[in-house]
Amino acid sequence: MTGPGTEEDRDTPAQAAHGYAHVVSDVMTRSVATVNLRTTFKDVVRTLQDRRVSALPVLDDSSRVVGVVSEADLLPKEEFHDLDPDRRTQLRRMADLAKAGSDTAQDLMTAPALTTPPGATLAQAARVMARARVKRLPVVDDTGRLLGIVSRADLLKVFLRDDQDIAEQVRREVVAYLFPGPASDIWVDVHDGVVHLGGRMRDRSLVPVAARLVRAVEGVVDVRFELDRSGHRRR
Repeated sequence: MTGPGTEEDRDTPAQAAHGYAHVVSDVMTRSVATVNLRTTFKDVVRTLQDRRVSALPVLDDSSRVVGVVSEADLLPKEEFHDLDPDRRTQLRRMADLAKAGSDTAQDLMTAPALTTPPGATLAQAARVMARARVKRLPVVDDTGRLLGIVSRADLLKVFLRDDQDIAEQVRREVVAYLFPGPASDIWVDVHDGVVHLGGRMRDRSLVPVAARLVRAVEGVVDVRFELDRSGHRRR
């Protein structure tokens, strides 16, 4: 019914295969608490409490994710416990009333489940969460089988990246690409994730391009330009 781990048992960015997190599989929780279609209401509640999570993937007999059951799916049973809803409420809250009378995960879950592939970028996963207003996404393979789960907190881990690592990547992948040469006139400083990029830039039309490429680097909070004609760093 449940996996052997909790949402605290997850990989850190330092454990990512390429040195730092770039895709969902780099930060997802690999051991996930789950329930199956036949799990009872009480066992769902017990699993949520024991694992200290607010939602659980629901798996079929082939370990495919068929839905997600959350605290929100369980609350109608308490809400309508001693309430006799009027006709208007019955029509407006039909789905919640159905869940209030349900006893298994199959009838309680929200389906189909909103999921993400392991190769999705962190930005893509963040956009899905924001648009759907969900806190986590099951990670599934091409057949729908569960591989892990990724939460909002997992996606925010990228902002813990060391400033020096960010600066090195910006120099290597942005400055060297846009401003090639043995001695570039562009300097890079990073403080608390904010990239300061300045010096002498001969083609100012490259500023928006540089800004877009820098913001695409994992862990960057913002980018600021400090350009002058001499190429010297402003104080």
